[in-house]
Amino acid sequence: MVSPDSEAWLEAMRSELKSMDENQVWDLVDPPPGVTSIGCKWVFKKKTDVDGNVQIHKARLVAKGYGQVQGIDYDETYSLVVMLKSVRIILVIAAYFDYEIWQMDVKMAFLHGNLTEDVYMIQPEGFVDSTSTRKVCKLKRSICGLMQASRSWNIRFDEVVTGFGFIKSKEDSCLYKKLSGSSIVFLILYVDDILLIGNDISMLNSVKESFNGKFSMKDLGEAMYILGIKIYRDRSRRLLGLSQSTYIDKVLKRFNMSGAKKGFLPLSHGIRLSETQSPSTSDEQSRMSRIPYASAIRSIMYAMICMRPDVAFAISLTSRY
Repeated sequence: MVSPDSEAWLEAMRSELKSMDENQVWDLVDPPPGVTSIGCKWVFKKKTDVDGNVQIHKARLVAKGYGQVQGIDYDETYSLVVMLKSVRIILVIAAYFDYEIWQMDVKMAFLHGNLTEDVYMIQPEGFVDSTSTRKVCKLKRSICGLMQASRSWNIRFDEVVTGFGFIKSKEDSCLYKKLSGSSIVFLILYVDDILLIGNDISMLNSVKESFNGKFSMKDLGEAMYILGIKIYRDRSRRLLGLSQSTYIDKVLKRFNMSGAKKGFLPLSHGIRLSETQSPSTSDEQSRMSRIPYASAIRSIMYAMICMRPDVAFAISLTSRY
């Protein structure tokens, strides 16, 4: 590995495999006859704080799930996430009643999901067992990249959290609440990010201890940043604000627009777009195929859904072509 951060990446890879070993993610077995084992690869990411400073190096072993066969290696893949309007409503309640807003993160969340199908994977490159080079990994837990990974984790989490006495909302399957006398705790789940909102600190601590007994958790303390949204709070005035400025700055940097001129309107007056402006010649089409236009639209669309409804018309217009 040629990189100034090579040692940090190698340590991250070892940490990932150690977690998998502790969670008994697979057994090394002889490859069954007639069964094709899927591949895997390493994915690297630098995790930053709200200001963009690198906090940790993360390495993730990802299965090449595109090699799975539906009906054999997996059935359903759909997994629920909390609706953003639910997040906003609960945060409004928290601000009004001055509730605590705490955040937790489930480490290696997908590894906690149980597989019901037989899935075989080749051993990870660079970490092949020297005594069992011809063997493959029979997966017992869902890992990133598997078609059913997110769904398996969501099912497991729901079983655990309802076992703690939480009641699932009828309107949002990733919003839970727990009542005990005058005490209340709301729980919001978005994949592996958890928000705990409540009026009883001892009850909140009890919930955290329950989670630590079931999963490997990271306590992030008072919630400051979730889903690309920064939370600003003035508890003395019972005010709470949300901002996506950091997310938008990252989007601009990703598409090489950090130096773009700022404007006051989402769409300049007088702009007319039509299908006739779309690339028509092979040279124009080839040039546009290298420009991530659709990806840029999707990135801004997320901001529109979360915090910026004012750009809805501009997104609607530009996403047509």
